[in-house]
Amino acid sequence: MNNSQDPNMEEALLRRIWNWRWPLISAGIMGALASAVGSFLIEPEFKSSVVLFALPQQSIGAQFYESEKREDILAYGETEDAERLLQILNSDRIRRRIIEKYNLWDHFNIVKGEPGANANMAKIYGGKVDAALTRYGSIQINVFDTDPVMAKDIANDIANLTDSVSNQLRNNRASEAFRYAKQSLLGHQEGIAKMEERLAELRSEGVYDYPVQIEGLNDQYATALAEGYNSRAASILGKMERLSPFANEFNKITTKLEDAYEQEAVLKKRYDLNKLDSESQIPAAFVVDRAAVADKKARPIRWLITVMGAISVALAALVFFLFRDAVN
Repeated sequence: MNNSQDPNMEEALLRRIWNWRWPLISAGIMGALASAVGSFLIEPEFKSSVVLFALPQQSIGAQFYESEKREDILAYGETEDAERLLQILNSDRIRRRIIEKYNLWDHFNIVKGEPGANANMAKIYGGKVDAALTRYGSIQINVFDTDPVMAKDIANDIANLTDSVSNQLRNNRASEAFRYAKQSLLGHQEGIAKMEERLAELRSEGVYDYPVQIEGLNDQYATALAEGYNSRAASILGKMERLSPFANEFNKITTKLEDAYEQEAVLKKRYDLNKLDSESQIPAAFVVDRAAVADKKARPIRWLITVMGAISVALAALVFFLFRDAVN
């Protein structure tokens, strides 16, 4: 029974729409005229775009100081690199720099410091500036403004700021690692200096290379005894007895110094690597197309506004007629 009622209801609705066709057409025409007039009151905006590819943010220090190169520094970035760069493009760091450089507070007629001013600026800025991934893996930056030259300049500056902001973030991170590497290296070299200073004191006591010296004195002592030079043997024995108290300390220091020199080479390499990373400036993106001054407005699209206005008013009129009939 419900199936038999549905076609009747649809037929009745279509009949009503047909009966109201002229009022609906009139409403659509009025909506189109109002939308068309309103569209001409909207100030036209021009669009400028920059297309760029993200580059992998690799360690420059590793490229110079590591024997094995894991990644190609000349390669294009992957999707993760593009998404990371997109976060930087949409970050508050770049937004603040663009707003201050171009004085967008006055340009958008927003009084800085008033309640809600920051929210209004973020809303308007978000409607004027957009950065998104393309299907080709690149990033496109679109800037809309009533001034085509300003739109071009802002788009290009945003692309340029990606390098400085990305380098600043990377350098800040590398600076922390460099600070720890420097502390470790200096502390280690200080320990080496103390051991070398103690070795110098032992050399002043006559201990230059204890194993070699003892071996030579033993040979001389045995030769003197064999040849019957007892006084000479006693003198050599006295030298060995004078050196013997320094034996353990000398052997311990020399063993530690060998390990310390090897560790110093590792720390020095780490120091140089992090120092280079904390000071290096490498590009974060490769710009394919820079923005140019647009010679044709991008919005508003007046025909679309007119069509949507006509449809919206016609639908509103239809809803009104249906509601009136339901009430009656």
